Amino acid sequence: MNTADIAGVVAAEQGLDKAAAKRVIDATLKAITDAAIKGEEVSLPGFGKFKVQDRPAREGRNPATGATLTIAASRKVSFTPAKALKDSLNG
Repeated sequence: MNTADIAGVVAAEQGLDKAAAKRVIDATLKAITDAAIKGEEVSLPGFGKFKVQDRPAREGRNPATGATLTIAASRKVSFTPAKALKDSLNG
């Protein structure tokens, strides 16, 4: 499922045209992205939480040569599903 598919479902359920639904979805995703850039947690009750986690620099190995290399520090977004979502997936 992609953004266009989700926009089609939202449009059908809410009586909107697809273009308006896509604009709403794009704005929602932009708000989540902007919050993540700021390091804020985004909580969607009944769905889950998006959190930014810092990954420190670490040593790794090149699998082809076996040489050690340094993997740079980075930030990642993790998603933790809400209990309601887990329950609906597992019946």
